[in-house]
Amino acid sequence: MTKDVLVRGFADETHAELGKKADQMGVSINSIVKDAVDQWLNKKTHVPHIHDLLIYSDEKSMTAFLKSLDRMTSGNEWFKSFAAPPNHNAEKVFSKLNWYNGTVKPYKPKGVDGSKYCEQVIENIVKESKKKPLCCVDFVITDVAKNSFDTAMEIEKAYDESRLPGLMFCPYKSSDLMNSDITDLIQLFLMHDRIFLVKNDDIYKLHITKESIHKIFLN
Repeated sequence: MTKDVLVRGFADETHAELGKKADQMGVSINSIVKDAVDQWLNKKTHVPHIHDLLIYSDEKSMTAFLKSLDRMTSGNEWFKSFAAPPNHNAEKVFSKLNWYNGTVKPYKPKGVDGSKYCEQVIENIVKESKKKPLCCVDFVITDVAKNSFDTAMEIEKAYDESRLPGLMFCPYKSSDLMNSDITDLIQLFLMHDRIFLVKNDDIYKLHITKESIHKIFLN
């Protein structure tokens, strides 16, 4: 059974251009709109495997981001989950928002078994998700980086090579990265799809590209 769909907001110029194209192709405007909708739905059947980096200035800024993230993922199919050290600010925020806490107890992400512990956290979240796409924020990796940046990079690389369906956010506090080696920072940036800077209620997207000296002098 077919249904009528009312599309609002088309400018007169857009509607006129669409009508002209429809006449040229010998089809109706309805057919063009239906084809566009079908293509959009086909794209959406593919679940993204996104690995994002969050760099935040302070806990207040991160709290605002997490609450916004919760609003954006409410009422849909995302499996909202997180992992964080005990008594972490994020644990308090997410607990009030009813996100699943995938942190494994006892909490032991540091030392020689750090990578294994993080694998257990991911396995715990995947098992509970029941194959829903993830929306996950992992503060454990931040804790690992404080103790050993090299270990954190190994864990980041391992996840990057075997990503899960959905969105994975890796948050780092800006002050924790300030003393990092520039080579390590570039490696961290490049293994993530997108880099976001979070300050107060604002989110900035950071673009990292390798350039030649010649481009410095080009407009």
